[in-house]
Amino acid sequence: MSGYKILQAERDGIYVLKFVGEIRLNLCSTLDNIIDMMTCNSAFKTVVIDLTETELVDSTTLGLLAKIAVKAYEHSKFLPTIISTNPDVTKIIGTMGFDKIFIIMKEPATKISELEELPILRESESVVRQKVLDAHKTLMSMSDDNRAAFEDLVNALECENQLEQTVVH
Repeated sequence: MSGYKILQAERDGIYVLKFVGEIRLNLCSTLDNIIDMMTCNSAFKTVVIDLTETELVDSTTLGLLAKIAVKAYEHSKFLPTIISTNPDVTKIIGTMGFDKIFIIMKEPATKISELEELPILRESESVVRQKVLDAHKTLMSMSDDNRAAFEDLVNALECENQLEQTVVH
């Protein structure tokens, strides 16, 4: 599938996000924006993330999903839910330790007809780099294995940020 999109619905503070296709860092601004919107909503309770039509999630997306879980739990003390029927996606989220911060279901939920497609946000390279960096820092905070896996990438991104700031000033 060459397409990708994020669909959303909300009712009484419970959000549903459905990821379709390959969800990569090009959607990080969109996803980070919806995280901020959800957690700023005083009625926010929890979120259900439907990955049943997701073919691939990259590490940036995984970091943002971890951010959702952390913020949801801080806000309401409810664990959010992930629904994943793709064995490859389910394996990745398990490897990242998501079973500690999400309820993981391996069967699809009933269809929700009120989902609306989120517009894809376009950001500058430096803004996207910062979102990628923050997402990977969140993943690193979850386990020693994640720390080891993403430490070099985080260091490289931090160096790029420092270089960019030096050139700008």
